[in-house]
Amino acid sequence: MTTQSSIEEIKEWIDLLIGKEVVIEVNKGRKRTVTRRGTVEKAYPFFFTLRMDIDGSCQRISFNYVDILTKTIEVEVL
Repeated sequence: MTTQSSIEEIKEWIDLLIGKEVVIEVNKGRKRTVTRRGTVEKAYPFFFTLRMDIDGSCQRISFNYVDILTKTIEVEVL
């Protein structure tokens, strides 16, 4: 992901990713990270949702735009 400096830029970028497959790396603290692959499903004013197949079941997970700004999560387009 390129470096975004504001939440508005991040929202616009996520809007462009709707329907595309991405890899999300979530920082869980104490040097623990979780990497997941999914599709950006919808973008709302304060968060966006990702659809993922985890153990054969479809799950939806939401993330805040602030998480990207603070580097709690990293989004990479496939």
